[in-house]
Amino acid sequence: MEDVIREVEQFFEQWAGQPAKELYTLKQAGSNRQYFRALTPGKSFIVTYNPNNVPENNAFIAFARHFYEKQLAVPEILYADNAKTRYVQTDFGDVSLFDIIKEEGYSQRVKELYKKTFSALAQLQIAGGEGLDYNNCIATRSFDKQAIYSDLLYFLYYFVRALDLPYDKNLLLNDFELLSSYLMQEEARYFMHRDCQSRNVMVKEDAVYFIDFQGGMQGALQYDAASMLWQARAALPHEWKDELVLYYFEQANDQLGNRLNKEDFLNSYDGFVLIRMLQTLGAYGFRGLFERKQHFIASIPYALKQLRWFLENKRIPIRLPELQKVLWHIVDDEIIARYETVKATGRSPLVVHINSFSYRNGIPGNEDDNGGGFVFDCRGIFNPGRFEEFKKLTGRDKEVQEFLLHKSEMPSFLQYVFGMVDISVSDYLKRDFQNLTVNFGCTGGQHRSVFAADRLADHLQEKFGVKVDLHHLVQEAKDWKNE
Repeated sequence: MEDVIREVEQFFEQWAGQPAKELYTLKQAGSNRQYFRALTPGKSFIVTYNPNNVPENNAFIAFARHFYEKQLAVPEILYADNAKTRYVQTDFGDVSLFDIIKEEGYSQRVKELYKKTFSALAQLQIAGGEGLDYNNCIATRSFDKQAIYSDLLYFLYYFVRALDLPYDKNLLLNDFELLSSYLMQEEARYFMHRDCQSRNVMVKEDAVYFIDFQGGMQGALQYDAASMLWQARAALPHEWKDELVLYYFEQANDQLGNRLNKEDFLNSYDGFVLIRMLQTLGAYGFRGLFERKQHFIASIPYALKQLRWFLENKRIPIRLPELQKVLWHIVDDEIIARYETVKATGRSPLVVHINSFSYRNGIPGNEDDNGGGFVFDCRGIFNPGRFEEFKKLTGRDKEVQEFLLHKSEMPSFLQYVFGMVDISVSDYLKRDFQNLTVNFGCTGGQHRSVFAADRLADHLQEKFGVKVDLHHLVQEAKDWKNE
């Protein structure tokens, strides 16, 4: 990773004519693309590094340049190298529509942002689709019958089979064929984002912008609307979904000169809701059940609850008996509970005490009633304290964090830590335990242990909502001495 950062620094300086004042990594999502924020005086840029998937880069760069020329809500590609392995784009900041939902809930502002998103989406699909060269698509030019059928097989192989559920393969494949044929009746000549969801809508000064459309292809209008409204983690109120799909229809219909039929549009829309939910479950199965990425496993119950509500309250537009039988199996309470994360409530007594400490002072004691827990030795991690520029900093300083993330084994170390501690926290919440202690030690209690303790605290609060009592023992002792 150190070589990657050096390469990105040199690439950015070559384009900007000056070195980045600061360069730091941004959190990765489900892909292997690496994003960096580069800062120069008064300006901020996003640098993408993706040498292993040039076709994906080509698609994003070509689509973005086409849309930007039409003044649509996308980033501007400022520079790309000849090999299309690295590129620079405008920076819309760190706040996505999903972040605002998490912070504000289902506020009036959030609803207005969804309306802005749907207005911009209709423009992206209709105006953006005009004159667009689809030869840069990653897999296929259009969301045709073969692409739809492929998504259904993705759901079958990576989700249904992973659950080991009974089904008749021939009857199920026959239903896949019927559903694919039905959806192909819809006009499919517009740009389809393919992953249009609130995480991929950035919000800056209450304006909305689309990112991550490299998987786009030619398709029907309804798919992106369904994707946006039925995103599992966003879990929009169902009355919002009904209201906003009508708003989207009005926006799209207005741009098309009022030539859409509302009843036909909404009937097909329900079919696209279904295919999008099944495609999402296939992705969660692949990323979660096969690749064992915890974020995707934790998302499975949200998706299944959405699917169950759909089955109970909406009408699948055609008769699909074997598929419906499978769907009712997978939304069973037992299946949902299998993947559901236990969440702390206001009555949960558990407090997780997390400490960073120095081995020079010994391992902290524990006097809780059901005390005990974990002690993790961080001394096997490459120590930033060996370098002069880090000696007066701590694990809470950005420079040290970048070092630990990219020049040490800290990410792998924490992955194992999270896995072990999660088991105990989940069990303790169920059994109403009151305390769990997790100690991180390093040589001086300054860099590695501080960073690890902070990361675990963030992880547990985000995943379980559990109360955390966090202390950096060496740093707090220093503060006390300096008073």
